[in-house]
Amino acid sequence: MLTVFMEYKVSPDSIQYYESQMVSVMQELKAFGASDIQWYRAADQPSLYVECFQVNDQESYDTIKKNRTTLQHPVFSLLNECVTGGLEKVHCWAFEKLNTKEDL
Repeated sequence: MLTVFMEYKVSPDSIQYYESQMVSVMQELKAFGASDIQWYRAADQPSLYVECFQVNDQESYDTIKKNRTTLQHPVFSLLNECVTGGLEKVHCWAFEKLNTKEDL
């Protein structure tokens, strides 16, 4: 299991459109196998957004990352005009959990 973080800035002029598209984006993430999807806006930087979700394996992460940063995907590409610098500025990271609460 991997925890994925995606971070990007949204153009202030596009925030309303962007937020309306995120319903479709989250549904598409689920179709790619993402679970426990969480979506955040930075409290001190209103145009900075982070998504956090779980995937089962590296292959799922690689597929989502590729599709989120390309203009070829019919849903994810809708965010290209919203993200400052375009989809290539969507930063993606996958993390493996090393310990549990019981280990601390």
